[in-house]
Amino acid sequence: MPVHVPSEEEVLGYMESLSNWGRWGPDDQMGTLNHITTEKRIAASRLVREGVTVTCSRPIVSETAPDVPFQFQRFMVDSGEGRDTDPPEIRRTRYGAGEYIGMVFHGHTITHLDSLAHYSWRGKMYNGVPANMVTARHGARSHAIDVARDGIVTRGVLLDIARLKGKRWLDPDEPVFPEDLDAAEKDAGLSVEKGDLLLVRTGNYRRRLEEGPFDPNVDGGTACHVACIPWFHRREIAMLGTDTSNDLRPDTTYDGIMSPLHTLSLVFLGMCLIDNANLDELARACEERGRWEFMLCMGPLRLVNVTGTPVNPIAVF
Repeated sequence: MPVHVPSEEEVLGYMESLSNWGRWGPDDQMGTLNHITTEKRIAASRLVREGVTVTCSRPIVSETAPDVPFQFQRFMVDSGEGRDTDPPEIRRTRYGAGEYIGMVFHGHTITHLDSLAHYSWRGKMYNGVPANMVTARHGARSHAIDVARDGIVTRGVLLDIARLKGKRWLDPDEPVFPEDLDAAEKDAGLSVEKGDLLLVRTGNYRRRLEEGPFDPNVDGGTACHVACIPWFHRREIAMLGTDTSNDLRPDTTYDGIMSPLHTLSLVFLGMCLIDNANLDELARACEERGRWEFMLCMGPLRLVNVTGTPVNPIAVF
């Protein structure tokens, strides 16, 4: 079935027709997280029947790779080396091990959560807040990840598009369209609902594991097409997460707007994004049980004035 690829003019039109600016008040910084109500959390808890937990995060490693533009840093402040030969006076004070960790988590490999301060459009962030509220000296003085300090608990839904199409992973030039989401819903026997955290699997992480690291800006990387934005808005999902960096790579679809899915989601829907999830283990757990819904829990680091955070989303069955 042919799919509709929106023109650049249509995509720009989404910025007005699908905007959530002002929906929850002029000072709102939560965006679509407002869809997660107390009742939604209680309903999500009823999905827990076995007490089985599954990570949706990739391991954070320090090896260099084509898709790692900024190297993860680990510096040991102290270690266990030499403890067996330390003299007694040193052993009394030297008994711990610790390290310094530094990373640029925005990118193609680390599972992370984008706050609404991560993107702007023509000088404005979500709800019309000036982009210059994010400064080099003070960081994100608005829309920082700290707004999610109380944690995110809701119903999670996995739509496994790679499985639906009988593939290990989607081809780099094979984006996910709304028609794919509809078909995956039907296949899973459920409907994506208001306040859900939607996870979409393309198999991109499996491709990386089996074929080796690749630069998505050169070798291509699939994702949900920006044509899915009206679908997300209509279903009133709280958040989107995929096993990709959430925009098609290389980004050549439109001349006037780069990373359109990020821009529409973060700036106009007010919807945070999980980039680079590991959905392979979750897909196996869902297939074993024959159910594609679960409670999803996530505790973002309480980083003040920061545009996102590494995360380890946990699905609970």
